[in-house]
Amino acid sequence: MNFTLSEIATALNAELQGDGSLRVTGAAEPGQAGEDYLALAMSPKWAEALQQGHARAALVWPGADWREMGLQGAIVAPRGRLAMAGLTQLLDAPGAETGIHPSAVVDASAEIGEGVFVGPLAVIGAGAVIGANSRIMAQASIGPGVRLGQGALIHSGARLGRNVVTGDRLIVQPNAVIGGDGFSFVTESESHVESARAELGQGKVLEEADPTWHRIHSLGSVILGDDVEIGACATIDAGTIRPTRVGNGSKIDNLVQVGHNCVIGDHCLLCGHVGLAGSVNIGDRSVLGGKVGVSDNLNIGADVVLTGGSIVLSNVPAGRVMMGYPATKIDSQVESYKALRRLPRLMRDLAASRKG
Repeated sequence: MNFTLSEIATALNAELQGDGSLRVTGAAEPGQAGEDYLALAMSPKWAEALQQGHARAALVWPGADWREMGLQGAIVAPRGRLAMAGLTQLLDAPGAETGIHPSAVVDASAEIGEGVFVGPLAVIGAGAVIGANSRIMAQASIGPGVRLGQGALIHSGARLGRNVVTGDRLIVQPNAVIGGDGFSFVTESESHVESARAELGQGKVLEEADPTWHRIHSLGSVILGDDVEIGACATIDAGTIRPTRVGNGSKIDNLVQVGHNCVIGDHCLLCGHVGLAGSVNIGDRSVLGGKVGVSDNLNIGADVVLTGGSIVLSNVPAGRVMMGYPATKIDSQVESYKALRRLPRLMRDLAASRKG
């Protein structure tokens, strides 16, 4: 990539100061930036590192004395990470290749939109519809009946199962699986798992019972909204009868498991290692930190924050910030932690008082 400082400032809707004709070919941290790179120095803590690099221009914080730091030009970023989002998007523009690679397998009944690229060894199943300007990378698999919106980017090795429906601008990272069967089985007679749940732990294994687990097949598929992103090796199971759903603008990190029949609202964030059991509902704009686990058939309200490692065993009202195992309101959980840390001292004091 090759942009002038002025072009970058315009793309970011940011203030340009100094020489807008300077050209940059990439971005780098201040200490490693060469002459043709834009240094990312969005806060004063990066000022010293700028002296170690060779950048002529930088993305800087408001009020930065960029001339004193030896720069010839600067772009002012009041909100640094937001500027990084626009800059990285600009520098990571997709390739312009189109067409179908000779080694790809595309069913004759599939509909391929204009400007689509299908990479080596990719597979597109019967009746699939691929929206215009989408890119299906090497060894990706698009199942029968899939309807893929416009501008999708399906990275290498990703799998979309049968009848998955997506909005526009979907991004699926390598080896994610969308629309596989849910984990749903049943025994001929009531199992000890069912009775344990009903009787709060009193379930018993009957030796004469048939232990065979009978698969409940997933017929509901998955529906994704516009601007959804799915991380590498994440899995979204198909619904049993009704579809599993992910709302507009929601982002799902690497190694996340979304169980069958879940409904995730708009603009949610699910961070790495989140696990949702079946039939969980997540309200709009909720954020689930890394390694959060949610038990089945629970409702998480809108605008909820679940901090990393929390385990949710009951419904969560809208707007609540939760923490811990089991997850409780964060202020209650912090008080519990404080009490737990004081416990050894309290026990010593108690023992001392008994001796006295």
